[in-house]
Amino acid sequence: MDLILIGIAGVILLLVLLAIGVPIAFAMAFTGILGLWIVEGPIPTMAHAALIPWEHGRDFIFVAVPLFVLMGQLFYHAGLASDLYESLRKWVGRVPGGMAISSVLACGGFGAVTGSSIATVATMGTIVMPEMRRFKYDSRLATGALAASGTLGILIPPSLIFIFYGVMTETSIGALFIAGIVPGAITALMFSLIILIRCALNPALGPKGPRASWQERIASVSRLGPVAMLFVLIIGGIYAGIFTPTEAAGVGCAGVLITTLIQRKLNWAAISAALRSTALISAMIFAIIIGGYVVARFLAVTGLTDALVDLIIAAELGRIGFLILLVLLYFVLGAMLDVFGMLVLTIPFILPVVIELGIDPVWFGVFVVIMAELALITPPIGANVFVMRRVAPDVPMEEIFRGVFPFVIGELLVLTLLILFPDLALWLVERMG
Repeated sequence: MDLILIGIAGVILLLVLLAIGVPIAFAMAFTGILGLWIVEGPIPTMAHAALIPWEHGRDFIFVAVPLFVLMGQLFYHAGLASDLYESLRKWVGRVPGGMAISSVLACGGFGAVTGSSIATVATMGTIVMPEMRRFKYDSRLATGALAASGTLGILIPPSLIFIFYGVMTETSIGALFIAGIVPGAITALMFSLIILIRCALNPALGPKGPRASWQERIASVSRLGPVAMLFVLIIGGIYAGIFTPTEAAGVGCAGVLITTLIQRKLNWAAISAALRSTALISAMIFAIIIGGYVVARFLAVTGLTDALVDLIIAAELGRIGFLILLVLLYFVLGAMLDVFGMLVLTIPFILPVVIELGIDPVWFGVFVVIMAELALITPPIGANVFVMRRVAPDVPMEEIFRGVFPFVIGELLVLTLLILFPDLALWLVERMG
């Protein structure tokens, strides 16, 4: 049987497994091992199954993943996320949709600590939803804003997705972190404008929050200190060459721990809960990574990867045509896969074409992450929407998806700006490089 046909059959099997609800890590691992068994036989397959986790799991940079997750969990369990939201609400709470705008900005700040979209939605949703319910915010606006704003967690550095992409493509993670700053700020501004315009046109969607005095506003600035300190410490340290991204994650963890202990906001129960959550989240991420590498090895052995690359290059789509094709591809994959799974399956195919077309890998990393953001809020999977549904179980799923739709349009506008003006991502990298 032709190897490429076996590869195509493997892709179909993977999609079927995902469609019937098999967890993505197990679906990819099963497909990869079965395919390798058929193509290469049992002995080489067992060798791959043993060596792939060892080969990729021991990469030093991946130590940053549980460290960044732990940093976010400590930040949350210490109550610093609540402080962040309350501080921002005092400044913008009185504008139309002010609480929703505060949640967007708070998600950006919390995302700068956690690097995780799902953690951002779960945490900020738990904090903000009761407040917006109390002030009778429209459920679609409230849940949609939170689900969409959670995506900022993987664009604003530090980002677990940037780390993963950097490892896969051998691209500077520090440069990726810096490249994500401006697009992340533009995305947060875009989401805030969408909320402001909608609530200005229909005040019932997002009533104004309580008024805060100037004294209260100035006093609240101190609550932003921990987030600002961590961001400057991590990004500044990487840029200055003081430490690597992995070391930055360790320094960030230590920074949160010391800060919260000094403020007496952590106890042993909170630390224990943070450690348990970190272990679960990290195990899930690594399982997906390993499963993805197994199925990617199978597709490479069949020659399907090279065949698709040749097909794309032969089509002569050009830069814009190629990127439009990718937008459509990621929309389809986002309906079935999570972010890590999407990257593992697509980067081996796409990167050679990216290099052939002369596209900057750092810029492309930002492009991929924005597409991943879209995948997190588009049906039928939309992982952030499902997390939001658990936070607000009384809001029907279709209502949350409707609430997210204006933000999908906003994200596509940001993506369009990025394609038309690549310097939005590269300017800061070049200035700081």
